[in-house]
Amino acid sequence: MGLLKLFSFFHLNLAFSSIEEEARPEVIRCCYWPLLRLIREQRLPLGIEASGYTLEEISRLDPEWVAELRELCTRGLAEFIGSGYAQLIGPLVPAAVNRANQRIGLRVYEELLGFRPELVLVSEQAYSAGLVPIYREAGYRALIMEWDNPGSARPGWQPHWRYLPQYALGADGSALPVIWNKSIPFQKFQRYVHGEMELSEYLEFLGSRVGSEERTFSLYGNDAEIFDFRPGRFHTEAAMGGESEWGRIARLYAAVREDGRFNLIRPSEVLAFLDRPGAGNHLHLESAAQPVPVKKQAKYNVMRWALTGRDDLGLNTLCWRIYEALAADADSLETDWKELCYLWGSDFRTHITARRWQGVQERLSALRQRLKPVPSRVVSEACEVPAETFRVERNGAFLDIETDSQRLRLNCRRGLAVDGWWDRALSEQSLVGTLPHGYYDDIHYGADYYTGHFVLEIPCRHKITDLAGVDPRWAVVDGRLKVSAEISTSLGPVRKEILVARDRPGFEIIHHFHWPTCPNGTLRLGHVTLNPELFEQASLFYRTHNGGDVAETFPLHNEPVNHLAPVSALVSASHGLGVTSGVVELGDARRRVRIEVDKSAAAVTGHILYAPVDERYFFRLVLSAMEMDDTSCHVASRAVFSDLKVRMKLTGLAGD
Repeated sequence: MGLLKLFSFFHLNLAFSSIEEEARPEVIRCCYWPLLRLIREQRLPLGIEASGYTLEEISRLDPEWVAELRELCTRGLAEFIGSGYAQLIGPLVPAAVNRANQRIGLRVYEELLGFRPELVLVSEQAYSAGLVPIYREAGYRALIMEWDNPGSARPGWQPHWRYLPQYALGADGSALPVIWNKSIPFQKFQRYVHGEMELSEYLEFLGSRVGSEERTFSLYGNDAEIFDFRPGRFHTEAAMGGESEWGRIARLYAAVREDGRFNLIRPSEVLAFLDRPGAGNHLHLESAAQPVPVKKQAKYNVMRWALTGRDDLGLNTLCWRIYEALAADADSLETDWKELCYLWGSDFRTHITARRWQGVQERLSALRQRLKPVPSRVVSEACEVPAETFRVERNGAFLDIETDSQRLRLNCRRGLAVDGWWDRALSEQSLVGTLPHGYYDDIHYGADYYTGHFVLEIPCRHKITDLAGVDPRWAVVDGRLKVSAEISTSLGPVRKEILVARDRPGFEIIHHFHWPTCPNGTLRLGHVTLNPELFEQASLFYRTHNGGDVAETFPLHNEPVNHLAPVSALVSASHGLGVTSGVVELGDARRRVRIEVDKSAAAVTGHILYAPVDERYFFRLVLSAMEMDDTSCHVASRAVFSDLKVRMKLTGLAGD
């Protein structure tokens, strides 16, 4: 039998959501110092990962700890792993922010440690192909990412690949070696340390991973703050007994060293296996069904940091406004980019304490006040447009709008839902619209599938939608036809506007919510339902940016996709798109629909639903402004909806 080469790294995070700032010295004393002593006393080749912010905070509170880490790394006992200045969710932020996060983080590492790390941990293991070129540009030699979720979504991957380094393919075609972290092993490690299983059980588990050939395996790759300290995040946290948990960790490593089946190595030593049989495959870690893989079980999906928490939508929207102000200012300060990276940190979006939430609000306000305002995006056409340019006619339940280049039909019985939209240059058939009840024979799809509406779902209450009868008004305003209506709901009014371009095909849908409060639930809107009789099923795809400069393209291959499938009664969605350029495209090889959203107005996410149905298919994009999970279950209502405006624009394009 071959040796199982085990590597470990501990994730250090003083921004941990549920830890108050005054507890940070205790975390350093109870968690971080025992880790360094363990490395020195047993000469263990362990990895230590921390953001630049965490390293700065440790240096401020306990500079001797940083000096000890620097010495251990210099002597080759410890290996430091980078992640960026802040622990932010790369697939949810613009490429320029991801780039700044790495640039500033590397500068902090060099200043405090005297070197730049070679390995980078994908923060929260939230990966996208768009991040690979940014990591390469920063100079990292390899990235660390979880195997379990990408592997489960790729049935063609060979099981033994998990024991060897591979290459992660970037959106631009570049590649970077990937070292596999694994959730189940680190969760078992935690169970042993917390006294929930015996050392013999854990060693038996490790032994089951030994193969006929030499291979590598992740022993531990997660938080350090959960040993001999309890962050207070969950009621289900293991109770602390009288025995030191770091003492149990020391016994585990001593037992592993004495066991002839195992050998301990540094994380970077995994890369020596790149030339072994079965290693070095160039892999897409992302897929159409799972565009942003995240660590651990399904409840830990990217929505956790996008639309849940105390008010992730409001927080992310304000960060987008700050980003646009910095991007528009050629003289923007690096210190302001650093502050923005901090404010986009993941921990403010999960189990953040009330005091720390107030603190981040104050820092957001202070940064916004000292930045130059961004000019309005609204650009009026210079010339006056006669009303006759638009041919508008009310035909019973429908409002028909035509220009020389397009036709749009709105359903007045259903809150101006789009019944059909034709771009004459692309097709004589509608590109998007409504698929009526009975369109599919399959009873599972026995519903009306509209375009351009919203649906609010609150647990144990009836849905609230804009699919109500309206008496719209229309007029030519600033060169565009504006159709408007107000929908009354039990939470307050919603004003809906449809703006139709004059001389080019395309239109906008605007939902302006005036709800003083909105109960916790899900708010999906901006539904775009493709016409399955127009788009060729064999070449269907969607495309967007998830934190990188290059758009990621996801062919559907006729495989079902449902990003909005609930994980449980507590977790409302399973996957989503960052839409970090504000654009999603849906289509086939011949034509596509381009959907643009204004992230600085509302930092919505995108979700794909696709399924083969009968001899046809169902393909739709849904935007979301609110989701639920365990980080938001204590939130009674979301005040952000008192003046929320969600804008989306649709245009058609010929194939690539």
